[in-house]
Amino acid sequence: MSLYDIPVKTNRGESADLSTYQGQVMLIVNTASKCGFAPQFKGLQKLHEQYADQGLAVLGFPSNQFANQEPLEGESLAEHCQLNHGVSFPLYAKIDVKGSEIHPLYRHLTKAAPGFLGSKTIKWNFTKFLVDRNGRVVKRFAPTVTPEKIEKFVQKLL
Repeated sequence: MSLYDIPVKTNRGESADLSTYQGQVMLIVNTASKCGFAPQFKGLQKLHEQYADQGLAVLGFPSNQFANQEPLEGESLAEHCQLNHGVSFPLYAKIDVKGSEIHPLYRHLTKAAPGFLGSKTIKWNFTKFLVDRNGRVVKRFAPTVTPEKIEKFVQKLL
């Protein structure tokens, strides 16, 4: 199964997949609106605004698995992120990014781009995965790596 075939749900609960983004560079991020890293939403939005017409898709996948820092769901979550951080890039339905109920997307991402010392586990909110135009996961970034530091990697793939 390719990355594009993995089923996801929109923040409205509608079934979808990532085939919409075939041929684009994707930056996939597990987000949480109450996390200390939430200010990164602004940097992600800036990347979205600056590079969307060149083929970048920033995609947020909220997760509540780290200290319950994502209590919101669906449209209320999208509205909160838009009002507080200016987010207009897609935020999908809340998912598990680790553990026995890990979403197939994150199973794929963590297998393709292990973390520190080969770890396949997501350690915290705002872990980022950069995917090239062919659907290959090319780089994983720790939560502490800001969107501004990722920009040069995005530019290379565009």
